[in-house]
Amino acid sequence: MKVIRYGADTRGVSEAGWLHSRFSFSFAHYWNPARMGFGALRVLNDDIIDGGGGFGMHPHRDMEIITVVTEGTLEHKDSEGNHGILTPGEVQVMSAGSGITHSEYNHSDVEPLALFQLWIETKEKGIKPQYGQTRFEFPENTLVPVASGMGDEGALPIHQDARVLVGTFGENGTATHSAKGEHGVFAFVIDGSFTIADTPLEVRDALEITDANSFAISSQTGGKLMLIEVPMGE
Repeated sequence: MKVIRYGADTRGVSEAGWLHSRFSFSFAHYWNPARMGFGALRVLNDDIIDGGGGFGMHPHRDMEIITVVTEGTLEHKDSEGNHGILTPGEVQVMSAGSGITHSEYNHSDVEPLALFQLWIETKEKGIKPQYGQTRFEFPENTLVPVASGMGDEGALPIHQDARVLVGTFGENGTATHSAKGEHGVFAFVIDGSFTIADTPLEVRDALEITDANSFAISSQTGGKLMLIEVPMGE
């Protein structure tokens, strides 16, 4: 097993008026040739959008765009006619496929919106755009698949041999994750203190895990964790 730890303070930073972002990988003006992605995972952005702020219509293609709302309310509209309102506990998947435009706004003029957005490369190019959103329950000390192209029951489907899991842990909670042999796992601590694959992690720290069939997870304080399991390619 190989692991690489990334502290929260090593991420890219953007403060642009109504938008406050931290980038795990190179994105927009943040360019770090050592952080270009992790296998099929290309983007993991940690965004806070002030009341009334948001992104107007803009295009995407050939990406699975997964949005996890942790605070506030997100309003989504796209060129396929989809309109969604997302609150904490809800996850959205937009398969951009052959091309789609969409807007994302804080639905409130006052309260902040906090979310994570992931971009995962599609397995095939030019698929038909698709949209889905679901509210999930998160039993304690359980990793819940929220988006998957690996047949995980209840997860929103994506067009890649990958999956995103979210878990809420109690104090001294434990779990074990088993990964597909050729896959890597990007573990990201949303909240709390964890030890993952024998590596201590704090809030917003991350860990790249490769060449591991399974690894142990424990939380000393309780907290919330996200795992992104992806094919690593050549």
